[in-house]
Amino acid sequence: MIRLPGMDWLKQRASLRETATELYGNVVTQARNPVFYAEMGIPDTLEGRYEMVAMHLALVLERLRAEGEAGKALSRETIETFVADMDGSMRELGVGDLKVPKKVKSAAAGLYARADAFRQALSNEANGSAACALDAAIARFTLGTDGGDVRAAGFASYYRSATAALAGIGSAEALAGRLPIAAPESLRQGE
Repeated sequence: MIRLPGMDWLKQRASLRETATELYGNVVTQARNPVFYAEMGIPDTLEGRYEMVAMHLALVLERLRAEGEAGKALSRETIETFVADMDGSMRELGVGDLKVPKKVKSAAAGLYARADAFRQALSNEANGSAACALDAAIARFTLGTDGGDVRAAGFASYYRSATAALAGIGSAEALAGRLPIAAPESLRQGE
């Protein structure tokens, strides 16, 4: 077999893409957990599903931030997978070719805005400057309410516990895309 020099990057890129695709698939699977829609009142609409994907993807991207350059590379590839999914979904829905790039850009910007808001809120809470900052960020972004939504506290608790659980996963597992998020049993209303 002839081995071309300098082609290892191609194998690494393919492996990274495969890992990111699997990781994104796991994020989408978690985001589609029926408890979010049937029991927590997230509308089972395109917007509701987007919010759940964005929330879970933000969790995963935040965990990967701790992994330096390797984590950044996997994050970039996972975001590219998200963007490709958004593009394909919009085209399937019949969004016009000229509008798709603008809508995909908006979806990506929304993901970044949510991830930044959630990160900042957790940081503020850790510093003691805002006790319920995450509740407010989730109410604003995920639930689209002014903060008086009782579901926000449940989602914030879920997000905090998922963040802690993901932080406990070792580097090798994280960079292999094995970042499971616990089932949201604690989100059920009335618990």
